[in-house]
This record gives sequence, C-alpha cells and structure tokens, in this order.
Amino acid sequence: MLNLANPAAAFRWWRLPADGVGLARMEFVVSNHVKIHPMALVRFEAVEDPEARAAIEALTAGYVDRTEYFVERLSRGLSRIAAAFHPKPVIIRMSDFKTNEYSNLIGGAGFEPKEENPMLGFRGASRYYSPRYREGFALECRAIRRLREDLGLRNVIVMIPFCRTVDEARRVLEVLAENGLVRGEEGLQVYVMCEIPSNVILARQFAELFDGFSIGSNDLTQLTLGVDRDSGELAELFNEQDPAVEWMIDQVIVSAHDAGVKVGLCGEAPSNHPEFAQFLVQRGIASISVNPDSFVAVKAAVAAAEETAHRTPRRIP
Repeated sequence: MLNLANPAAAFRWWRLPADGVGLARMEFVVSNHVKIHPMALVRFEAVEDPEARAAIEALTAGYVDRTEYFVERLSRGLSRIAAAFHPKPVIIRMSDFKTNEYSNLIGGAGFEPKEENPMLGFRGASRYYSPRYREGFALECRAIRRLREDLGLRNVIVMIPFCRTVDEARRVLEVLAENGLVRGEEGLQVYVMCEIPSNVILARQFAELFDGFSIGSNDLTQLTLGVDRDSGELAELFNEQDPAVEWMIDQVIVSAHDAGVKVGLCGEAPSNHPEFAQFLVQRGIASISVNPDSFVAVKAAVAAAEETAHRTPRRIP
C-alpha cells in the first residue's frame, strides 16, 4: 500500500500495483489546500490578528458559511486520493498536527496552547473531544461524510492517531458517532494507529473497539526507546529494528490475529531495511504501506520474503 499526502500525487502514482492507500495524511491537505485553522472559521469573531482576519475573509469570499470552505476544500482534496484508488481501501488518518504546527495555520495562533513538548502534548485523539477543538473535529467529520455519502467513496476508512487509552478510544468513537460517522454503519471501518506502548500492552482491548491497527513505527520506536526521533545527537539510537521495538511489533500482530482484526504497518523502515520487511512478513503482517518512491523496492523485498514464509517464523524473545 502507499502513503500519500499530496492529492495531486494520487494521479501520478495510481498505476503502481498497490493494494490501496495505507496512510492518507489529512493534515497535509489542510495545510496545503485549506490553510486556515478550522477553529478560526468556527469562531471567526474570536480571531484578533488583523492580517489573519483579512486572509480568512479573502480565502472564504463567496461562502455564506465560512466553515463550508473548510469542508469543501478538505473533502475535495481527499476525494482525489480516494477516487484514484477506488474501489481499493483508502485509509484516511484524521488530523495529527502538533500544537506548534496548528499555530502556523492562518488564524491558528489564538487557538493553540504553547507547549514545551508538542510531540507528547495536545495532539491526535485527545483533541477530538476537547472543547478546544471539538468543533474543528466536527468539520473534519463533515468532510469524511461528504466523501462517503455524497461522492460515494465508500472505500474510505477512518483512522484515529495517537490514542493513548482505551477510555479515550471510547470517547473518540462517541464523538465520531455524534457527527454521523458510526462504526459499522454503511460499511464504515475505523482503525487506530498503534504508536504508543499502551496500544501494544492493551491491544486486545483496543481491538474490541476498532476494525484494525496501523503500526506507526516512527512514534512507536521513539516512545519504546525514549529517543527523540528529531534529535541529531541521538540519531544512532533511533532504531526500528531494536529488539525491544521488534518485540512490540510482534506482540501487537499476535494480538490482532487473536482478535481477528487487521494489522498493517506504515513507515519507511521496510524500505530502508529489506530484512525488516522480511521480519514483518514472517510475523504475518497484513499490509505494509510506504512512500511511492520506495514502493517497487519494498514490493520486491516482500515478494522475496513471502517465498520463504513457509519456514518456521522467528519468535521474538
């Protein structure tokens, strides 16, 4: 499967023999095609920066309801990805900006807290039910409903990022349902990113609430090893093939199989290390999603690994 962020790239890469899109990053469509913080549209009267107000008024000219600008632009961008690969599955990850990234959107500075460590702060699932962002998340849900209901792109799967606890998972599913996205209705599937150790430790409980896992190897490595993935000083310690990380991945695959839910991985480790792709195949991963420029090499590595998959799989101690 492919990782995609730019809608224009979907029409460039659709000829690749991929099984769909394993990760469509909503936040990149927001930053490049919408450009405005959703809360600045919901609460335009609260935007104090005159330059931001002027920019918002210019971009939303012609819209009676400014929030419709967000929904239309977001759904239009995502639809290009979903349509290019229809009827194959397209997994759209709901927004996963950090607060410092949200602040860079037009009108965003006034709606985001300042955090010392945004990577571990107010991001992912925690935003969706928070009074700070709940109305913004509702706009994201409206865009997904437009894709699935108005445009008929039922191949769209929703994915929740950075979901820290089982209770948080339940709260997010409730908010999705309040916004017309009910898991199981009209074939809607909801996946969760597996990128926090708690997702692995409580995988069976998460599996009761979601239809599948997508292992985010970057964050899972960062949080398993306690290594800032952006730190140049610690770069040599950031290793997705570390035995501790492989143990985590092995455990969630086993748990997903036991629960009867799908499990895949999105990340560049399989393209950087063919032996890592072999490890994933041996453990029974259902899908591997990589960037288009790595696709051919990874597909070859997976094909080679599948030729030897009949051998006894390696267990992680």
